[in-house]
Amino acid sequence: MKTFEEQVHADVQRTLEEDVGTGDLTAALIPADRKAVATIICRESAVICGRPWVNEVLRQTAPTAQIQWLLNDGERCEPGQKVVEIQGLARELLTAERTCLNWLQTLSAVATKTAQYVNAVEGTAASILDTRKTIPGLRTAQKYAVRCGGGMNHRMGLFDAILIKENHIAAAGGLTAAFNAALKVESLVSFIQVEVETLRQLEEALDAGVKMVLLDNMSLEDIRASVKLAKGRCSLEISGGVTFENLRTYAETGVDRISVGALIKDVKAVDFSMRFQDKPVEQ
Repeated sequence: MKTFEEQVHADVQRTLEEDVGTGDLTAALIPADRKAVATIICRESAVICGRPWVNEVLRQTAPTAQIQWLLNDGERCEPGQKVVEIQGLARELLTAERTCLNWLQTLSAVATKTAQYVNAVEGTAASILDTRKTIPGLRTAQKYAVRCGGGMNHRMGLFDAILIKENHIAAAGGLTAAFNAALKVESLVSFIQVEVETLRQLEEALDAGVKMVLLDNMSLEDIRASVKLAKGRCSLEISGGVTFENLRTYAETGVDRISVGALIKDVKAVDFSMRFQDKPVEQ
C-alpha cells in the first residue's frame, strides 16, 4: 500500500494528467516571466479540507511558488474568507488553478457535511463513521476529509478489517461458521465485525463471542431492543435508513457508532474561486 504522501502525489499526478495533458495552451499566452499573486477565496460557510492536495498540485506545476495558508484543514471559514495566498509565475498558477479548486471544493464538501452530522449527535454516545461508498480512486482523500470534519473512518478497504455481511454468512454456511473462520486471521486485521438484520441473528452473534456488531436496516424498535440485549457484551453500529432528519433519534438509542454513506456520496461541492491581483507583479 502507498503511504499517505505517495497517495497524494499519485492523486494529483492523475488529475493533472487529465486536465493539463500535453500542456496548457491558454496559459502559454502569458509572458513566461510574468509573476502574479493569487488568492483562493471560499464563497460560503464551510469546513476547509484539501491542503495536502493543493500543496502537491502547486509542487508539481509551480515549484517555485510561495504558499501561505490562512486556514488549516478542519477549520471553518465564512463566506468571502481568504483561504490561501500564492505568489509565483502567472503561467504556472493559471495551470494549477482548476485542479486546486477541484480538490478544495470536493474535500471541503465532505468535511462540511461530516461536521453537520457530528454536531447533530453531540451529547450522545454515538460516533459518526464513513463507509466504502467513495468515488473510485479518491478513497484516501475522502476519508481524510471525513476526519477533518470530526468523523471517524470505518475500514479503508477489504484488506485491513473483516466485515461479515449477509452474503458472506450465506456463502459460509451460517453466521457462527463465518465468524469462527474470521477468528483464525484475527491477528492480521484491525477488527472483526458481523452484520445482523434481526434480533435472532444478534443473539447468535453474541453467543458466538462477536465483539462488534453492525445492525443493518433495523427498525428503531429493534435497535432499542438490540441495545438492551447487547449492553456490555459488544459494541453496536447501525447502518442503512439513516438520514440527517432521523440521525439524532438513532443516536439517542444508545448505539456506539453510526455509519453514513451520505457523508461522501451525497455532497454538494463547496464554492471556491481563485483571484489574481488586477495588476501584474513587478518583475
